[in-house]
Amino acid sequence: MENKDIPSWIYALEKEDVEFIKNFVIHSGSLKDVAKLYEVSYPTVRIKLDRLIEKVKLHDETENENFIQFVKQLVIDDRVELEEAKLIIDKYKSERLEK
Repeated sequence: MENKDIPSWIYALEKEDVEFIKNFVIHSGSLKDVAKLYEVSYPTVRIKLDRLIEKVKLHDETENENFIQFVKQLVIDDRVELEEAKLIIDKYKSERLEK
């Protein structure tokens, strides 16, 4: 696979996120097994997976918009929480549609 074939959302993830995805796949999608691997509770792994899912969704929804890219990067950098970023992006989108 060439770099141009790698989806852009992969590049938006941190190294630990990609490692988590790798471990998730290796363990056949078993959150229970991944929890054992990381020595954390199942709910902790579920939360991690949910956050990863939201990062990917956020990236796919907003890939080409500069302002939204900026807000998304704040989430990736842990400078803004995901829920607040969603509110900001939703407000931005609704105001953009009103124009």
